[in-house]
Amino acid sequence: MKSSLTVFWKEVRENLRDRRTVINTLLTGPLFAPLVFVLIINTAVTRELDKAEKPLPLPVVGTANAPNLVDALKRSGVEIKDAPADPERAVREGDVDLVLRIPNSYADAWRKGEPAQVELVYDQSQRDAQGSVARLQGLLDSYGQRTGALRLVARGLSPNVIRPLVVAARDQSTAQARSGTLFGMLPYFFILGAFVGGMALAIDTTAGERERQSLEPLLVNPVSRGRILIGKLGATSAFAVTTLLLSIVAFSIAGQFLPVEKLGMRLEIGPRFALLTLFVMLPLVFLLATLQTLAAAFAKSFREAQTYLSLLMFVPVIPTLLLSVFPLKTQTWMYAVPLMGQQVAITRLLRGDAVTAAQFGLCFACTAVAALLVYLITAQVYRSERLAISG
Repeated sequence: MKSSLTVFWKEVRENLRDRRTVINTLLTGPLFAPLVFVLIINTAVTRELDKAEKPLPLPVVGTANAPNLVDALKRSGVEIKDAPADPERAVREGDVDLVLRIPNSYADAWRKGEPAQVELVYDQSQRDAQGSVARLQGLLDSYGQRTGALRLVARGLSPNVIRPLVVAARDQSTAQARSGTLFGMLPYFFILGAFVGGMALAIDTTAGERERQSLEPLLVNPVSRGRILIGKLGATSAFAVTTLLLSIVAFSIAGQFLPVEKLGMRLEIGPRFALLTLFVMLPLVFLLATLQTLAAAFAKSFREAQTYLSLLMFVPVIPTLLLSVFPLKTQTWMYAVPLMGQQVAITRLLRGDAVTAAQFGLCFACTAVAALLVYLITAQVYRSERLAISG
């Protein structure tokens, strides 16, 4: 192993000399994602909470047709405003979130005790308006229920007559489990961080050295190419693990600045979470490092290797997209699939759900087997005499 360690330290020292790469790999990558994540979540949550606490601005068409309704909305924190000349166009262009239109037939229907219709003009594709729409719909429903109850009481009937069924909701989710919906992308950030952490070194140790024509002198040394490969993979994996650890620490610190309590959630990224995440990620780090080295071995130049690995970067996205589009129930076989197993395990840890030792072991073992298979393929490529040939 002495020769492998020599190659390991050689690659580490050479990579550390490139300060730009080190900064981008070990600082910019692990810190930029948590910073952006915190800013986006804080901005979105603060904005929605401010909108919920402030009066709801509501342009109304035909206020004279329903004065009681308008007064009830005002008492509920709605600020009545003049409606634009063309409500539909104003809503489509985003000038207003929504417009309430009260038709002239409202008063006649109301006096006759018939259902009085109002129109709510909004654009469902405008995500910023969804909170205002839901808030107004709740107020209108509440007003309608109160009025209906009063009409029944005036006729000597109990309001319960129109409520033959009462649903008692029993939410079984915990504050930590609810946080899984908001922080479901964290496993992807960890996986992507490990991928980016070893990317530069994987390219440089193979395609980069081939382009500089320094790979051939290294391979002609009286050392088996398998040991040289182990040293290179060790260096690549070391940087990937370092990036992963920095990402976990950065997100654990960033989580302290997220307003999760206001959302009824709890985010716990402590030592236990970090250790278990590192455990399931270790074989994946080696698998990704080996895949990167294998892809870079087929490239004739540094730039070509960057292209290959940029395409390979889309592979970690696949499990995240699958679990987002198809929210499958967690099953044991998922832990046996590399990338998906890590995604499922880390997500359940974030939610506070139980993950058994057998499931952790299955995730670790299956990913380790996949890494070993890719390593054997890469080792076979390293034995080829074409490896040292430059473009």
